[in-house]
Amino acid sequence: MEHVKCLIIGSGPAGYTAAIYASRANLHPVEYSGMQPGGQLTQTTEVENFPGYPQGVDGNQMMMDIREQAERFGADIRDGSIVRVDFSNRPYKAWDENNNEIEAETVIIATGASAKYLGLDDERKYNGQGVSACATCDGFFYRKKTVAVVGGGDTACEDALYLSGLAKKVYLIVRKPFLRASKVMQDRVMAAENIEILFEHNTLGLFGENGVEGAHLVKRKGEDDEQLVDIQIDGFFLAIGHKPNTDIFKEWLETDEVGYLKKIDGTPRTKLPGVFVAGDCADPVYRQAISAAGTGCQAAIEAERFLLENS
Repeated sequence: MEHVKCLIIGSGPAGYTAAIYASRANLHPVEYSGMQPGGQLTQTTEVENFPGYPQGVDGNQMMMDIREQAERFGADIRDGSIVRVDFSNRPYKAWDENNNEIEAETVIIATGASAKYLGLDDERKYNGQGVSACATCDGFFYRKKTVAVVGGGDTACEDALYLSGLAKKVYLIVRKPFLRASKVMQDRVMAAENIEILFEHNTLGLFGENGVEGAHLVKRKGEDDEQLVDIQIDGFFLAIGHKPNTDIFKEWLETDEVGYLKKIDGTPRTKLPGVFVAGDCADPVYRQAISAAGTGCQAAIEAERFLLENS
């Protein structure tokens, strides 16, 4: 069994930033980078809204920069995933996919969340070339262009409204004959002149030579008046929700109905002393790289203070 002061589970802006701060506090953190080292940003081509990169930066490059910074201060960052934990007693126990056991005095959970996709092959084909699951991250690239948003809830309406301030036209693709969003969000979308709602439409696929140029849709699928429809678009945004990567912690920590880990009074603390959360696994609202990094900093500072008080 390996014993550590601070175990960080997950990478991305939250995990890597926590590793920077924990390393500088001489906590000698061990970090498992997870199934997707660098997190969701590694699926983004250009990041333009993270401070310190005035010309923008490739998402993979930015994550490598932050990881390198953490390693410079001594963080032990390992490829692989934590697949099981036992938080019944402190020090807490965790096991990786090779059944190596780690005992940790503090734990920082930064496992992130995964955007839900429709499951189309074209979503993978055009990922980073017109397909995005983050309107506030990538909408800037579609100024004066035509885009589509998939979804009918509050998130989809919010994304459509945000994009309507940038794009020439926004299609809102809704598979039901109504919006699930709150009344106020519905009213705002209906009032936006450049948003066209396509009710009872499902996406069959995307097309384009050098990126997304359009989408194949079906209207009233399975009905007698089923109709195939093609729309010309430059960007295709998924807004059908996110799934927090928190399944292995649900036995030990409180979550909301979706699975996001609950924090105490807006801090990174959880109900278990010495267990902290950071990033998108506990953030259903903002889901930005900069806010995730901020919570990674907070979690590491809390871990340092906890160890000082409980050593």
